[in-house]
Amino acid sequence: MWQRIKTAVILIIIVGIALFASHSPILFAPLLAVGVTIAAHEWTKLMPKWRQPIVFVLMVLAITLASLLFEITWVAWWVVSCIIWLMALSWVSKFPTHTKWYGNQLALMGVVILTASITSMFYLWQQSPWWLLYVFLLVWCADSGAYFVGRKLGRRKMAPNVSPNKSMEGLAGGLVTGLLVVIGISVFKLQLTGTALIAFVLLSALTILVSVLGDLFESMLKRRAGVKDSGTILPGHGGILDRIDSLLSATPIFALGFWGLQQLGILVI
Repeated sequence: MWQRIKTAVILIIIVGIALFASHSPILFAPLLAVGVTIAAHEWTKLMPKWRQPIVFVLMVLAITLASLLFEITWVAWWVVSCIIWLMALSWVSKFPTHTKWYGNQLALMGVVILTASITSMFYLWQQSPWWLLYVFLLVWCADSGAYFVGRKLGRRKMAPNVSPNKSMEGLAGGLVTGLLVVIGISVFKLQLTGTALIAFVLLSALTILVSVLGDLFESMLKRRAGVKDSGTILPGHGGILDRIDSLLSATPIFALGFWGLQQLGILVI
């Protein structure tokens, strides 16, 4: 437990400095580059045997860095990732009877999922570091609420073949916990009203639900690959993918919705 706490504190300090120390991406961009490199390496461990993992890692890093330079591609990455997450919902519900998704196509999915999440994080950070922190807070609070409610009241399993400890009661608890954060921030901090308030709450609720899917998808990948953790780089926590699995799905969804609401003039912040 103490090892987990120490690792978490160090991560919070590193991420906090990268987010807020400079308006220039001089700190945040390198952190994203390092993160996606490690995550790509861990992804190769979850795929069927890949002859040259370094090729995949370098490909993901190159595509991600190139995408960061060309903002016009960002929305496309987010849309494609949304399609993958919609398909993942079906895969999780049918696991382990249907695993046709497990094959070389995981390489392409990994490129899309990782690039979409990194570009969405960078986009939200550009809007304001607080927006990216908001998504982090939303996912972490929902995850904590789901854990404690599920532990006390959990009865009906959500996806027993993928993650036996997750329950429908925990999902409801996480959603309620997250929405308390959403309402508090949207009403008292952002002072949203009317259509903007409704749209923002709905987007945040969807983000919470999709974050659970990201967690389940990585759990399913690990079960199919026969590994307990995606890596060992974070003592007490496992790998980078184990810590950001929920964010892989949550950040592109929120970024796409946030961008869309701004384009429609519904959300002006």
